[in-house]
Amino acid sequence: MYVVIRCPGCRTFTYVDRYQRHKLCHVCGEVIPVARATAYLEVRDYTEAESVVGQLERYLHQKGKEDLTPAEVSRIRAQYAQWLLNQA
Repeated sequence: MYVVIRCPGCRTFTYVDRYQRHKLCHVCGEVIPVARATAYLEVRDYTEAESVVGQLERYLHQKGKEDLTPAEVSRIRAQYAQWLLNQA
């Protein structure tokens, strides 16, 4: 499992293995303490995580927003859960 998080420094989305303790941001080089980072979504594998990261970055850019609202995060989690059910 992988967790989609965001760098607290440059606000870039990234992902980590859920057992990782720290992540080095690939954009700004900040060390991200995973336990303190907001978890946006948990996904099955790194390819899904890469896809979600790209989609989230595009969504925020298109909407001109700084971050997702709690309602948007809930909706994304529900959509991902539905997608998983459809895959089975």
